[in-house]
Amino acid sequence: MKQLYKIFVKARAALLVFLTHHMALPFLRLVRRPSQFPYTAAELQQMPAGSLGNDLVCFLEQRDLQLLTYYAKHDIKHILLQYDTTEDGEVCLQCFMLGNGHISFPVAATVLYGFITMPEYWGRFIKAYQRGWQSPAIKNWSWYQLLTQPTQTLIDTINEKKTRA
Repeated sequence: MKQLYKIFVKARAALLVFLTHHMALPFLRLVRRPSQFPYTAAELQQMPAGSLGNDLVCFLEQRDLQLLTYYAKHDIKHILLQYDTTEDGEVCLQCFMLGNGHISFPVAATVLYGFITMPEYWGRFIKAYQRGWQSPAIKNWSWYQLLTQPTQTLIDTINEKKTRA
């Protein structure tokens, strides 16, 4: 039974990567007009240590990933929301965004996929959604303008509980 579970976990991870990177991303690049990313990896490396831009380059290098200018905003969210690039981390990021009021097809599809195929992470997904609900709205942030800001200050801002009327 454990062997079957391992096969299932590998298959769902491969399917998530395929759906995200080989289906959704190319389609979204055609449909959406992503804003021009203003920096190269070398320019980001020159930013001060602890800045979001410098941390973005470190984040990518640690995971052996390339800077994809049309995907940088997503990678920035991984850093600021502190969800890794694992399959459950990807779904947690999207659960946070859903809870934070960002409703889009990629968000809804990823959350649905996670809840259908990853029941062992439901608790994490619910916590991520609740965290998004309780955090100040970030969906309209000017992501690329934040790259020179201290990462920890931005994380602290996200982790502040918003006041509800």
